[in-house]
Amino acid sequence: MSTYLIKNALLINEGKKFAGSVLIKDQLIEEIYTTTPANIESGCKVIDAGGKLLIPGVIDDQVHFRDPGMPHKGDLYTESRAAVAGGTTSFMDMPNVKPQTITQKLLTERYKLGSEKSLANYSFYMGATNSNLDEILKTDPKSVCGIKIFMGSSTGNMLVDDIETLSQIFEKAPLLIATHCEDTPTIDKNQAEYQAKYGDDIPIELHGEVRSAEACYKSSSKAVELAKKYNTRLHILHLSTGMEMDLFDNSIPAKEKRITTEVCIHHLWFNDQDYLSKKSRIRWNPAVKTKDDQEKLWKALLDDRLDVIATDHAPHTEEEKDGNYMNSAGGGPLVQHSLIAMMEQARMGKIKMEKVVEKMCHTPAEIFQVEKRGFIRKGYFADLVLLSEDNWTATKENTLYKCGWTPFDGQKFQYKVEKTFVNGHLAYDNGTFDESNKGMRLTFDR
Repeated sequence: MSTYLIKNALLINEGKKFAGSVLIKDQLIEEIYTTTPANIESGCKVIDAGGKLLIPGVIDDQVHFRDPGMPHKGDLYTESRAAVAGGTTSFMDMPNVKPQTITQKLLTERYKLGSEKSLANYSFYMGATNSNLDEILKTDPKSVCGIKIFMGSSTGNMLVDDIETLSQIFEKAPLLIATHCEDTPTIDKNQAEYQAKYGDDIPIELHGEVRSAEACYKSSSKAVELAKKYNTRLHILHLSTGMEMDLFDNSIPAKEKRITTEVCIHHLWFNDQDYLSKKSRIRWNPAVKTKDDQEKLWKALLDDRLDVIATDHAPHTEEEKDGNYMNSAGGGPLVQHSLIAMMEQARMGKIKMEKVVEKMCHTPAEIFQVEKRGFIRKGYFADLVLLSEDNWTATKENTLYKCGWTPFDGQKFQYKVEKTFVNGHLAYDNGTFDESNKGMRLTFDR
């Protein structure tokens, strides 16, 4: 491994923004300086940041890299490559692949794939079904990020709707449970009503009425109820409604909460008015909802009822996205653009940069208890991102997702990821990748 000194950077870390330098050696952060060190050891590569921003690598707690089983949409190599280019150095991948990750054997096989293909650090959720409790209970809390429960049907239908099974998982799960919360019967009823009126060509702007706020609240409130009953470590993913925000607490730090929350980039950036221009390209499950919902999500994010910002990166081909309502896939690619999208929001005064780093780097590490990542600290893995000010526009041509498109097509940004270090390895440098090192399996201090 090379030794690097990143000097003259503007560090954003642990609520502070300060000038400094970081020494990287043997995968780790060797030292943090508030001035440039006078003596630099022989062979150390010096990077003069020239006042550019240096932050910890993003930890994305919810992605769908489609590997194994859906190679036309994405795979661990292509999507981790896009992630690294966007400043995401660690990810946690979902179990609704082919075959679904619902046994320890299949989970082990996915980790082997990660070690062979991923340029970023990785973890994989163990998937829950109505009949695999025995397999769930074998999951190792120190080497697996969590148990994923679909309390609402979505891509790859893994719906867990048996209340006895849910109760047993919430009572006995040996580690964090992460939930997709939408009430399927409510959605089915809404969809049937709109189909009766429109056939299969339901207007896309009604997606938030089909997968309604009521459907989200009914499911997420049930998850909270079960977690409180059994004192479960619960993490609710991709919250999308203002109605749900009253379920959550901000009276204690996120790392001390038993129930934590996530909001995704698309629910902060888009609202239902954007369906007119973006159409099915911003169709997600849960749906992008009203401007009022969007504003309430922002309020909850800033007052710490929402703990983590993630992507729910879920690529589909353009053909899969662009059919009529009943045939259009839910989900979209985001990992290459998530950090710079939030930095753009910071530039516009919507959120402080320190808060972006907190929600995308620090808090995911804290609430999942990720070992030695998520902060710029001596002795931690050198997962670092150097950001420069640079006017540019996101296009299909500069998009790295295997699906070949981005919901941010045509969007102008003022920040750009210049360099990304993964475990002290300069994996991405101004558009050039060094793929000689793969990412590492995440471990957890539990």
